[in-house]
Amino acid sequence: MLPKENEYIYIQSYKHDKSLHRTWSKGFVIESNEDRIVAITDRSYVIEADGRKWLTREPAICFFYPDKWYNVICMIRKKGIFYYCNLASPSIYDGESLKNIDYDLDIKVNNEFEYIILDEDEYEEHSKEMKYSDDLDKVIHKQMDDLISHIKMRVSPFDHDEIRKLYNRYLIMKESRGK
Repeated sequence: MLPKENEYIYIQSYKHDKSLHRTWSKGFVIESNEDRIVAITDRSYVIEADGRKWLTREPAICFFYPDKWYNVICMIRKKGIFYYCNLASPSIYDGESLKNIDYDLDIKVNNEFEYIILDEDEYEEHSKEMKYSDDLDKVIHKQMDDLISHIKMRVSPFDHDEIRKLYNRYLIMKESRGK
């Protein structure tokens, strides 16, 4: 099942122990196919597991994959396009919301494609606490290597031109939807 383009969906992220990690109140779907779901979060409420609620400050193009153990958020800022990558289970859409399991490790990428790996301590802690299997650990680290390779090669979604085109498509879709 796939969400429909030009519609809003709810996005949920869980932890390995099935506890709710984070939710987004709305993501506007601009692309939906067997390879990926691309949604824009623009002034969307985010609710954290501890109950904190905040509003996204800038538009972000979010890439969710049914066959990759990560998702990528491309934030459009005045100083350029910045990327935040979450190592997470493949994303599934169940007709109600887009869902995945967050596996702690993140990669932050700046406008110049310099990157840093975040939350390695959190990953180690949760790996022991929630008993991540050796196979799961291998998959996550292999996918992180693939992600870093994509960053270095600047292939989708790490392509500023692609992000600009998708953002322009969103603006056109949003405008036509408002009429």
